[in-house]
Amino acid sequence: MTISSEYDYIIVGAGSAGCVLANRLSKDPKVRVLLLEAGGKDRNPLFRLPMLMGKLFHSGIYNWHYHTEPEPWLNNRSLYWPRGKVLGGTSTINGMIYVRGNRHDYDRWSQFGLPGWSYDEVLPAFRRSESHVQRNGRFHGDGGELTVCRARGHNPLMDVFCEAGQQAGYPLNDDFNGETQEGFGRYDFTIRKGKRWSTSWAFLRPAIYRSNLTVITGAETTRLLIENGRATGVEYLKAGNMSVARSAGEIVLSAGVVNTPKALLLSGIGPADELKAIGVKPLHDLPGVGKNLQDHVDCVMSWECRQPITLFGDLRADKLIPAVAQGMLFGEGITTTFPYEAGAFVRSNDGLVAPDIQLHFMPALEKTANLHFPNPFRKKQRVEANHGFTIRVGPVNPVSRGEITLRSANPTDKPKILANYLRDDFDVRTMIDAIRLTRDIVNQKAFDDYRGLELAPGPTAEGDAELTAWLRATAMTTFHPVGTAKMGNDPMAVVDAELRVHGIDGLRVADASIMPIISSGNTNAPAIMIGEKCAEFILNA
Repeated sequence: MTISSEYDYIIVGAGSAGCVLANRLSKDPKVRVLLLEAGGKDRNPLFRLPMLMGKLFHSGIYNWHYHTEPEPWLNNRSLYWPRGKVLGGTSTINGMIYVRGNRHDYDRWSQFGLPGWSYDEVLPAFRRSESHVQRNGRFHGDGGELTVCRARGHNPLMDVFCEAGQQAGYPLNDDFNGETQEGFGRYDFTIRKGKRWSTSWAFLRPAIYRSNLTVITGAETTRLLIENGRATGVEYLKAGNMSVARSAGEIVLSAGVVNTPKALLLSGIGPADELKAIGVKPLHDLPGVGKNLQDHVDCVMSWECRQPITLFGDLRADKLIPAVAQGMLFGEGITTTFPYEAGAFVRSNDGLVAPDIQLHFMPALEKTANLHFPNPFRKKQRVEANHGFTIRVGPVNPVSRGEITLRSANPTDKPKILANYLRDDFDVRTMIDAIRLTRDIVNQKAFDDYRGLELAPGPTAEGDAELTAWLRATAMTTFHPVGTAKMGNDPMAVVDAELRVHGIDGLRVADASIMPIISSGNTNAPAIMIGEKCAEFILNA
């Protein structure tokens, strides 16, 4: 076993929050910072093109390739859970949609007795990171490292979708991160000059040459070293060799919603009885570790399009291959956009204080939104055979809760992930309401010239029973898991309001696992904000 140098701060995980922390903490040249990342470097230039995001999600590159256990309320289907294993973490493979969440989300956190986490208190942290290309003012920053821009695409169906939303009685919204979240509009993205702008590019690369920052890739954390109730080091595996890094100050777990609880559990921090049952010696009984798992479940609704204006024509190989070159060389063209650019946040009933449903709109069918080759010998097909549009629909505040547990005491074994999607009838009811709401939107006049046959769930799925059966057979994850090391003061809380692990000195958690309740929308922006807040707490301690 190799013993490395001693550091003031050790950060486990170079993901969305970890890269922020590495940047902020290493600004002081007097402190020594170590950043450990299980994955490798984000070198593949093709993966910086936004349109190729789907290839990253489904490839084994940069990816932990997790799967859930058979989900009991989804007909025992196992769902694919891609998580980033690379510098930048999941920000290197995600959809780049920048959504902070709703004001109400953070005010609820604050009402749980968590000072510093109300919307007005987290807004400065969001603004500090951000450098928005087009927006400024009270809600946006223009001097941060994280470049954010408006949607770049020009497909006309995006405007049709927004017009239909307005015809259905919902407001237009130019900025989901502004005064209000509710309405129809286009998302903002972490894209800079047509390229993916991950936290690795935004925060880590500017800091990487600081002499006091050490970055070790290919280093998979196996456990934390705890001595007399204090975290003093990290044991990690690199190239088959075990090494130990020591900390004179603090250790921050930023390994993500799966690997942060895994590291705690392997270190003996978690539910004591569960740890004993798999052969891990309990050091600190903390029953909430790995519990409170939340994720945005959604369903994929789709329609044929009667006009050939979808993305299908742009994704032909003879067009896409030169478009890749255009995107790489000049930062322009179809490959520099993300297909789900339009969306909405709406309330299923007027009595709610905030939107409870999110929509993602894509001017293509998911089955045809892939590289394909033209076939000159194929008989001419009707337009609708290839052209269509897709709307992903789901609740932003699901009630169902799951957990992450160890499969064994072997640190190289993947943990068990059980999300329990649609376990609670409230989530099923919300999704059925969302399906009917979405149908009403697509049936508006704006879609009359484009709307073809409803493909999914299909016109025969009308009643609650049929829609419930379809959901259990087809519902998916939106890839937004959070909550497995939740912040709070109750018996199931793992960290306090300053992200310190209850009962263990010198140890904090900074990633999406600390969320007590999931944020309303895509979760990458909140994870970055959590990294900013943790840096504040450490530097002001």
